[in-house]
Amino acid sequence: MALDQRDGVWKSGRGRGRATPKGRQLDDAALVEVQSLLGDRPRRRDLLIEFLHLIQDEYGHLSAPHMRALAEETGMSMAEIWEVATFYAHFDPVREGETPPPDLTIRVCESLSCELAGSEALIAALEKGHDPARIRVLRAPCMGRCDTAPVLEIGHLHIDHATPKKVEAAIEAGDFHAVIPEYETLAAYQKDGGYQTLATLRKDGDWQKVQEEVLKAGLRGLGGAGFPSGRKWGFVRANPGPRYLAVNGDEGEPGTFKDRFYLERRPHLMLEGMLIAAWAVEAEKCFIYMRDEYPAVLHILRTEIAALEAAGVVEPGYIDLRRGAGAYICGEESAMIESIEGKRGIPRHRPPYVAQVGIFDRPTLVHNVETLHWIARICREGPEILSSTEKNGRKGLRSYSVSGRVKNPGVHLLPAGSTIRDVIEAAGGMAEGHEFKAYQPGGPSSGLLPASMDEIPLDFDTLQPHGTFIGSAAVVVLSDKDSARAAALNMLRFFESESCGQCTPCRVGCEKAVKLMQAPKWDRELLDELCTVMADASICGLGQAAPNPIRLTMKHFGDEV
Repeated sequence: MALDQRDGVWKSGRGRGRATPKGRQLDDAALVEVQSLLGDRPRRRDLLIEFLHLIQDEYGHLSAPHMRALAEETGMSMAEIWEVATFYAHFDPVREGETPPPDLTIRVCESLSCELAGSEALIAALEKGHDPARIRVLRAPCMGRCDTAPVLEIGHLHIDHATPKKVEAAIEAGDFHAVIPEYETLAAYQKDGGYQTLATLRKDGDWQKVQEEVLKAGLRGLGGAGFPSGRKWGFVRANPGPRYLAVNGDEGEPGTFKDRFYLERRPHLMLEGMLIAAWAVEAEKCFIYMRDEYPAVLHILRTEIAALEAAGVVEPGYIDLRRGAGAYICGEESAMIESIEGKRGIPRHRPPYVAQVGIFDRPTLVHNVETLHWIARICREGPEILSSTEKNGRKGLRSYSVSGRVKNPGVHLLPAGSTIRDVIEAAGGMAEGHEFKAYQPGGPSSGLLPASMDEIPLDFDTLQPHGTFIGSAAVVVLSDKDSARAAALNMLRFFESESCGQCTPCRVGCEKAVKLMQAPKWDRELLDELCTVMADASICGLGQAAPNPIRLTMKHFGDEV
């Protein structure tokens, strides 16, 4: 006789017992749907964000039954899945009883370049012209298309120089897939000598000699930090394997679009540079973390990675392409690594540094997309490709992402010692009817400088004495028709929205700064005190740099605040 059929302890308690375990119950139909979406993929925890994308893409939101089924399938807790799903802007988690979002979502960029181009009026027109129950209009951070502002996204379709009429035409057409530009394929790249350098290095190359060539070229990290690129290799190799390489393709700094520019034209330069760097540090695997705002780039990379595998350049699975989900903070390398591991993009405390403890706690080399682009060119063409160019005492070349009040916004490759006047001239001069007033030298993190400071070389180390830095070289030009005060507020609203919330100085500081900056007259003393706390006590660069727009606006545009 079974124990639970006997009299005694098993039947002595009062109550009817439970037919099911406590908590959310598993929906069999939802489980079948999730299993179908996941297919034969391994049920690893680090693939959680990829799994959430599969559900979001298929159903337009993340329902509670689907997340419960995903928890069952992966062996994870609902709490873990919920915290990740609610961290990223491109996921729509829906509780039981809540109304799912409409089938169609329009995301309108509200970054500085788009605001200058009229995004506020565009948002107002779209909100007024569409039934919110049928079409959802959302404000979104920079989409990396500042040269065609204002920009919006419907599904995966970006509309440049957006107007309500263009939106109506797109909705009527009903095709919301990304437009794939013409680019250099693997066959075309190999015809021009592509991957021959990699093959030679793999056969009998000396990684230290290659590192020396990169150092001779003067290449520094082009994601914003500016650390000497080749020097990283020795740091990573000093730690025992297995080692990994991560490509930071999450260029979310408003005003930045140079990585997209290069990847939509010559993706294999970055890919070969990545494989050379991976060879140099003996990386067992390469991870490419690409922002979700670049659907065309994601398509190109998927296609070309498959082509590399088919051609035998890499083993299947050696390159792991990961898709971001809308979080600026994941541009910070340790937050990116957390996201690659399927977690919230929360920056890590350092030390240890990622060269020692990175992906899955292993030594990890992290490079920016454009950095790898130049590594490939240096290895193919020699360090002179950068070091032979000199201007204003600075050596090298710079890819300036230029937008705002200029005639020809876009990516302009110029000597690293170029001044803002040189950059504006390369962009065709000021737009008609506009006079140069101010500029943002390296994204909102760099704040604003006045037109009178127009002789400073826009390069590493040259801007620090003036309380700013070049960062990712995202140059936004303002004119006499623009308000420095309004531009600074736009930047702080961005930081307020994108703070991961881990540390109080950044989370609360950005919120308080936005409120103080909306006052008719700024409380300079209080704002300065707040800036000091944020810069000194924030964990990562977001909170540390967020005060720059405030401080520089008070210093150079005091009459406006």
